[in-house]
Amino acid sequence: MTVSLFVTCLVDQLFPQVAFSTLEILKHLGVEARFDPRQTCCSQPAFNSGYRREARQVARHFLEVFEESEKLVVPSGSCTSMIKVFLPGLFAPQSEERRRAEQIAGRTHELSEFLTGVLGVESTGARFQETVTYHDSCHSLRELGIADGPRRLIRNVEGIDFREMEAADRCCGFGGTFSVMFEDVSCAIGEDKLKAIERCGARYVVATDVSCLMHLDGLLRRKGLAIQTMHLAELLAQNLQ
Repeated sequence: MTVSLFVTCLVDQLFPQVAFSTLEILKHLGVEARFDPRQTCCSQPAFNSGYRREARQVARHFLEVFEESEKLVVPSGSCTSMIKVFLPGLFAPQSEERRRAEQIAGRTHELSEFLTGVLGVESTGARFQETVTYHDSCHSLRELGIADGPRRLIRNVEGIDFREMEAADRCCGFGGTFSVMFEDVSCAIGEDKLKAIERCGARYVVATDVSCLMHLDGLLRRKGLAIQTMHLAELLAQNLQ
């Protein structure tokens, strides 16, 4: 099977190791992943900030880059939900662009959903002897309904001690530009999440979105806590066998 990889803006600019881990997992499972260097953004930042015209312009480029892709794999719940749920709505009903966007949406998969739902994989063969908990990112859970798949993949990592945190489905407080406009509220929500992580005794918190992890990592560093953040792709690529 051949897939296209959409690495997302944050992964490209700040967390390239997530893209490399995704490639390593796919190769290990016999999937050929192709990266189109023309790719830029899915249009989510402009869309969420209310700039629909600008979002539509970015979305048009996205369609041009990926409309020939057989399947599109994305290591991000939020960008996947933008592509699958919101991007088609940027274009007029019955328009050619709407049709193209809907077709791409139907071929797009968040990484964990691709592994469990398309490939039928329950274990990547990873090994990681640490105590880990999982945070449900809002878009993965609420827009895509992804909850059990990542947990199955985590539990099947050899040597792992998985501990469910209290209220794992509560927001981490990031919310994109929300964290900039409402910093105090964002940090207060994030600190509640940190308390839940501490109570379950995990040394690592895993999520499907680097945006959540970036926010939590900043709070962890500010408080001097030893807990580390890790994207699901990084975990599933640990010591592959």
